[in-house]
Parts: sequence; C-alpha cells; structure tokens
Amino acid sequence: MVLLHVLFEHAAGYALFAVKEVEEIGMLLPQVEESVLSIGKFNGMVSLAAFFPFKSAQGALENMNAISEGVVHADLKLFLETNLPLSGKKKAVLGVSDAKIGAALQEEFSVSIQTGGVVAEIGRGLRLHFHSLVKGLTAQAASKAQLGLGHSYSRAKVKFNVNRVDNMIIQSIALLDQLDKDINTFSMRVREWYGYHFPELIKVVPDNSMYCRLAQLIGNRKELSEESLESLEEVVMDSAKAQAILDASRSSMGMDISPIDLINIERFSDRVVSLAAYRLELQEYLRSKMSQVAPNLAALIGEVVGARLISHAGSLTNLAKYPASTVQILGAEKALFRALKTRGNTPKYGLIFHSTFIGRAAAKNKGRISRYLANKCTIASRIDCFSEVPTSVFGDKLRGQVEERLSFYETGDVPRKNVDVMKEALKEVSSKIQPQVTACERLGGTLNRTSTVLKKKKKKQAAEEMEVQVEEAPAAENGAEDTPGKKKKKRKAEVQAEAAAADNGVEETDTPAKKKKKRKTETMDVEPMMWSKTESLFFVYSLFLFLLI
Repeated sequence: MVLLHVLFEHAAGYALFAVKEVEEIGMLLPQVEESVLSIGKFNGMVSLAAFFPFKSAQGALENMNAISEGVVHADLKLFLETNLPLSGKKKAVLGVSDAKIGAALQEEFSVSIQTGGVVAEIGRGLRLHFHSLVKGLTAQAASKAQLGLGHSYSRAKVKFNVNRVDNMIIQSIALLDQLDKDINTFSMRVREWYGYHFPELIKVVPDNSMYCRLAQLIGNRKELSEESLESLEEVVMDSAKAQAILDASRSSMGMDISPIDLINIERFSDRVVSLAAYRLELQEYLRSKMSQVAPNLAALIGEVVGARLISHAGSLTNLAKYPASTVQILGAEKALFRALKTRGNTPKYGLIFHSTFIGRAAAKNKGRISRYLANKCTIASRIDCFSEVPTSVFGDKLRGQVEERLSFYETGDVPRKNVDVMKEALKEVSSKIQPQVTACERLGGTLNRTSTVLKKKKKKQAAEEMEVQVEEAPAAENGAEDTPGKKKKKRKAEVQAEAAAADNGVEETDTPAKKKKKRKTETMDVEPMMWSKTESLFFVYSLFLFLLI
C-alpha cells in the first residue's frame, strides 16, 4: 500500500500530515469533498505526523520567499529529512499543493510527488481545520500569524523595487492610453453636437483638439465678425484658415441653437480641452520618469514605446530577464498562438512596431530590423536595470548602431562592430564619472585633515591635564605655595622625568615620519571606499561587454 504524506505550509510553521486509506479516498472524490467540511470526519482521514514551528517572523518570511520562488529552504529540507520516511519497504508519496516547489523537492529527495486530485482537497481541509489539528495552536493565534506574515511579505515585495519606481511608469502609460481613447470619443461627441449648428467647421478644421477649442471660442456662429479674426488666427495658427472659417460662418446651412444648448456645448468643449492639456502634462511627466528609470531604453526606442514594453512585461526587472526573441514579439501573443495553432507564419514584431526604425525599413527588411532592434532593447533594459548610475550614453550608442544597420540594408555600408561601440561608450561613461570621483577624493582629503586636527587638539588637552595633576600633587604634600619661577622649573623637571620614565628607549609618538604614515594610512582607508562604487560600475559594464562579445 502506498503511503501518502501531505506537506502543509502555514504562517506558524511546516506541518506533515499522514493520510489514511489513500486508495479508497482516491476512488471516492465526491465523498472527500463533503467530509472535508466536518472536523470529525476529517480528523479520521488525516493525522499530524510532525510540526516544525518557525522561530521568528524573519524566519517565516525567509521560508515564505523561498516557497514562492520554488526553492527548498534549509529549514524545510531538515524537516523533511527528519520526518519523511524515505527508506523502507513501503514507497512514500509526498503531496504538495504547489507544483513548482514539488519539482524542487523531487530533485532534492528523489521521491514521488503528487499535486492534484486528492491532495488539493486535503489541502483545502487542512487550511480550514489546521488550528484544530495542531495542539496548542488556537484560531486567533493562527489568524494573527497569517496576518503578520502577509503584511511583512507584501512590504518586502514593495521594498524590493524601491529604487526603480517603474510602477509609476506603468500607471502613467496606462492612463495615457485611456486618455487618448477618452479624448477621441469626447471630441467626436463635440463634433456631432456642434455640427448641428456649424457643420462646415469639420471640413475646415479636421484636428479634434483644435475643433474643440474653436467650438468653445466661436459659440454662436452668427456673432462672428472681422473683429474675431485675430482670436481665430491664434487658435488655428493660419490666417487663411481663419478667413475660411469666417466665410463659412456667413454662408452656413446649420440650424439655429438656443443659448442653453450653447452653454452646455461650451462646457463640454472646455472639459475636452482641459483633458487634452492634461494629456500633454502627463506625457512630459512620463518622459522625465523614463529618463530617470530607463534612460538607455528611452534613448533607443522612445519614451512611449519603452514605457509600453515595461508595462507589458510587468516591471523593468522582468523586461531585463526576457530574451531578445520574447521582446521582439511582446504584445503579439494572440497572433503568435493563433499562428502556432493554424501552423501559419509567426509574427515578426509586437510593440516595437511603433518605433520609427521598423517603419523606415523596407518590406523585406522589416523582420531583420525588428530582430536587431529587439536585441538592442534587451541590452539597454539590462543596463538600465543593473547599473547604479543612470546614464543614456549606451542608449545613444545603441541607437546609432540601429541607424547604421538600417543604412547597411539600404546602401551596403558595413556598420561598426559592437565591441568597438561599447568601448567608446565605456570611455564616455568613465569620463563623466571621473569628476565625481575627484570630488570625492577632495572630500576625503578634507575629512583626513579635520581628523588630524582633532587628534592634535585631544593630545594637547590630555597633556595639559597631566601637567595640572603633576602641579597639584606636590603642592598638597608640602602644604606651602611655591613661587611662579619655582613652579615653572618644577613643572619642566617633572614633565621631563615622566617622559624619560614612560619612554625608556621607545620611539616618540609625535614624530613627523609617524604623522606622515598616519596620514597615508588614513588616505588609504578612504580611497578604497571612494573607488569601490566606480569599480563596481565598471565591472557591470565590462560584464555586459563580455556578454556582447
């Protein structure tokens, strides 16, 4: 008979349950679903084999992160090695609720893992009656542990992305797309509404935002005159168009409109105009955010397309993990699966089609340039994700490479090698970082000087205190005051005697050579700290260069 043990992960700890009569339960799944709800029946089906409580909230969070990533934690490994019967005549089967952690456990222990069917129903019952099956655990304590672990897990996930605020980019591009749809819909409504009164204006002014501004400005077409020609020119930025609007208003075939209807049209036009102005502000905000978070990707493919790639991937880190083949068709998943199902041609590009490079390429070269552009986008996103100092140098160089590849397809001019371009980019980055390093060195020098001055002051104060103590001791013994001349002589003699007794052939502490050595050691302590950031940055860039080669 096969033994089934079910692993249950709770906020309080790991629990291993032994399931009785596995074969009968496997045949009667509907009965299992009904018996799970009552604790009496469910207690006869399972029994607690072992329980491993977490020692602290930090340990619980570490185990939770490991389980969510599909990694076997050291605590879980020790718990299963101790309590799971791996050897014996009867073959042990471990039931796990998550297939990802099940695959990791199968590699670690080489036992048969079961995830679906009975295990899912038993896991449902364990979640419902866990506090009753474990002695000493109440329902209130279990809910508190779950709440605390849930808060700490969510907080850790939010803090994971604290420096790369790509969430703002995702929300901004989603709002920008929604605003485009809304402004288009509202503008068509204004056209239809105001077109009853002035239908000729649509042919003269086809632009939506300009039409709304003119509808707000003109109002009743019968009130237009030569005096309003200047204000019309300010909106349309063309004197001929302004004159055409004035002429069309005089010979218009539109119906008359009441003042209350005109007020409503003007109000709605005002809302549409304000939405269009806000869209421009939001686009500027998105441009500034992309220059901070992903400057190389924005320089290569543009702010809007780069933001759409980040939004579709979920985050900049996810986009950096994607291979170039995935980035190439990102956004065309539906067409890809339809092509795979019908055995047709797979799509050549997804969201990167909106870039200017693919539109400029010839029809036969669109697939090539999309593949090349996806490769460069992957490199740019990885540099943006893993570099400490944001810079757009690599994005500009990669954009130049795509331009050279376009000209190569058109004229046949051989482009530069990727290694040479990356070396040039590294030189530019190092030249930009070098002034910052020199400023840090100057700051380190001033810190060293101030520390040496403070040390000298402390030594001087200590010497003065010793002199005062030496003066007071003989004065208290003799009981009589000495003259100032005698005091000075006595002070000098005592200081010399103390120095001779303390030294006894040992080197003096305040020699110039020793001071120089101290200064050197202090500067040596500061320099590695100042150079560590630049060295780490160069290491990242050289690693990218090595991968590209």
